[in-house]
Amino acid sequence: MEGTLVNIKELNPSRSPRAAFGARLRKAREARGLKQDELGVLMGYSGRHISGVETDNKPPSRKFSRSVDVALGLAGTAESFERAWGGLRNGSLLEGFPEYVGYEGRAAEIRLFECGVIPGPLQTREYAQALAGSSVRRGVITREQAEERVSFLMERQAALVRPVPPLVIAVLDESCILRPVGGPAVMDAQLQRLIDFAEQPNTMLQLAPFDLGERRTFDRLVNLLTLQDRSVISYVESQTQGYLDRELNSVLPLVRAYHQQQAESLSQTASVAMINEVRKGTP
Repeated sequence: MEGTLVNIKELNPSRSPRAAFGARLRKAREARGLKQDELGVLMGYSGRHISGVETDNKPPSRKFSRSVDVALGLAGTAESFERAWGGLRNGSLLEGFPEYVGYEGRAAEIRLFECGVIPGPLQTREYAQALAGSSVRRGVITREQAEERVSFLMERQAALVRPVPPLVIAVLDESCILRPVGGPAVMDAQLQRLIDFAEQPNTMLQLAPFDLGERRTFDRLVNLLTLQDRSVISYVESQTQGYLDRELNSVLPLVRAYHQQQAESLSQTASVAMINEVRKGTP
C-alpha cells in the first residue's frame, strides 16, 4: 500500500530503461489521481506489485504493460506502456533510447542530426532491415531482436503521424546519402524517401556537405525534442551508450550548436538537388 508522502521513494528515471518505465508509470498514475492499490484493482494486480514496478524492484511483463494501457486508456497510442515494454525487451536498444522514443512520440518539434546512416524516423523498412541484418551477421543481436528492432522503428514512425504532426527538422551529414546500405534498389528507394520527406509541409531537410570540414558542429547522432510545454530535451549516442538529458544548462549548448550547423548546411533545395545527383550516380 502506498505510504505517506515522506515515505515515497524518489525515482531516478535516468538510471536504466526499467527505472524510466517505472517513473513514467508513477507519473501517469498520479496524473489520474490514483493510488497504487486503486490502479492495481483496475489492472488485476496488487498495489504492492504496482509499487515494485514503479521502484524498479519488479520487471514489467507484456501482460502487465497491456493492463496498464487498458486501465489508463493508452492502448494503441504513442504513450502505450506495451510499446515501451517492447523497447525494454529488445536488449539491442541502447540505454535511454526507449524513454527518448516515448517523448519523441509526443513532441511538438523534433530535430535530428546523424552521420553515416539515415535517421530512424526517415528510414524505409528495407533500409532498416538491412542494418539490422548486418548486426545479426556480426553476432551483435539475434534474428528475433532484429525483427523487434525493425518493428519498434515502424511503431516509432507511426507515432509521428498525428492530426497535428510535429515539425521535424533533419540535418544529415553527406555520408548518410553516400554510404550504400542494402544494395542499389534499397538505396534508391531510401533516397526517394528523403525527397518525399522534404516535400511535406511540416518538415525540413538539409545536408551538411563534406567540404564543411571543421565547421561541422556534431560528430555523432544528436536528437533534440521540444515538448508541448516548450521544454527541450536532448538525446545523444556513442557506439555503446545513449544519454537522455533534460537539464537546461547542458541542453541549450546543443540547441545552439544545432542552429549553427543548420546555418552552415545546404538549403533544402540544394540538398534535394544533391540527393537527386547521387540517385543518378553522379559524383
